[in-house]
Amino acid sequence: MNILTNLLSQPAQTAVPKQRRGIEIKSKREIEIMRQAAAIVATVLKEISETIQPGMSTADLDAYAEKRIRALGATPSFKGYQGFPASICACINHEVVHGIPSPKKIIRAGDVVKVDTGAYFQGFHGDSCITVTVGEVSPEAAKLVRVAEEALYQGIKQVKDGNYLMDIAGAIQDHVESNGFVVVEDFTGHGVGRNLHEEPSVFNYRTHDLRNVRLREGMTLAIEPILNAGSKQVKILPDRWTAVTLDNALSAQFEHTVLVTKTGYEILTDRSKV
Repeated sequence: MNILTNLLSQPAQTAVPKQRRGIEIKSKREIEIMRQAAAIVATVLKEISETIQPGMSTADLDAYAEKRIRALGATPSFKGYQGFPASICACINHEVVHGIPSPKKIIRAGDVVKVDTGAYFQGFHGDSCITVTVGEVSPEAAKLVRVAEEALYQGIKQVKDGNYLMDIAGAIQDHVESNGFVVVEDFTGHGVGRNLHEEPSVFNYRTHDLRNVRLREGMTLAIEPILNAGSKQVKILPDRWTAVTLDNALSAQFEHTVLVTKTGYEILTDRSKV
């Protein structure tokens, strides 16, 4: 889950523990709990990707996700966080992030649907997002979704003890731009663990505004590139959550919770392992 900077500065309106300062290095015990939290997220998103079809509403997806997260022994990370009213963020086509599920938002053939969710399990969070194409989509939409997922993995490949956040950002930006798309700059990835959003911010493009943190074994990061097919500019709707592309162009996003290891990385929300 991405979140605007001004929201990050506000106190969380949920039962999640208060955010700590600094970058936490997780212990072996904590990492094992995070594996379980992340596996719950991966399971739910995998099931949603196999279930989604035309005629469903985004409220249907939200109800399914909450039911399954709770059935698997966790609680939804998003529900109540900063006042967010649902268990998933659901965005269709030109909606970028933080879409509020609604029974009025009906999924149709040809849509590009983003589903972002998190699970809070025994004191730790997992966080992940998928983009699903529904039925037959346009060639542009298919390419956008493919490149978004590729960009995520290009960034993840840079994760290992001793590398830097800008290694991740640069790999993502280069892949996105070489394929003719743009990175949305208003939102970032983040650390994740005891809190849904922790330090550091994980940018998807090169910037001097970010302290170029050296990655260390035991860090857990939510890496989440967001791509637009047109302008990178977005606006927030009156609901104060949903971000949409300013030019009504398509948007796609993928996210994984990733553990930094000594020699590389471990994708904790890997859907192929559940």
